[in-house]
Amino acid sequence: MPLSENEQRLLDQIERALVEDDPKFASTVRSTNPRTYLLRRVRRSVLLFLFGLVVLVIGVVLNRTPLIVVFGVLGFVLMLFAASRGAADLRRIGGRGGELSGRHPAASRRRARASVAERLEERWRRRWEDRDGR
Repeated sequence: MPLSENEQRLLDQIERALVEDDPKFASTVRSTNPRTYLLRRVRRSVLLFLFGLVVLVIGVVLNRTPLIVVFGVLGFVLMLFAASRGAADLRRIGGRGGELSGRHPAASRRRARASVAERLEERWRRRWEDRDGR
């Protein structure tokens, strides 16, 4: 949704004030690309996943029952965490996530809940109207 003229003017004033107040910060913000940050997080997730795999294999190679369980669980948890974090970052890079694509999942969930509540309220209202009509 495009900004109104008033909103655009306010945004320009805020930007000018920021540049005048702290030019170094303003240039840093302009040059920062969120995709670069997310790609760095994906790379870290891949490395963490590989580390979890190594921990899992070390647990199997040691061939001692208590260590197999400890290393196995630890490796699995590391791999699961890395995979879920990496997948979330990849969704955000692809534009299907919340903050980069401009959509807010929490807001859509609230709307979905509101529509469910509205439907329930409508059913309740109809039920009472049917009773009164008899």
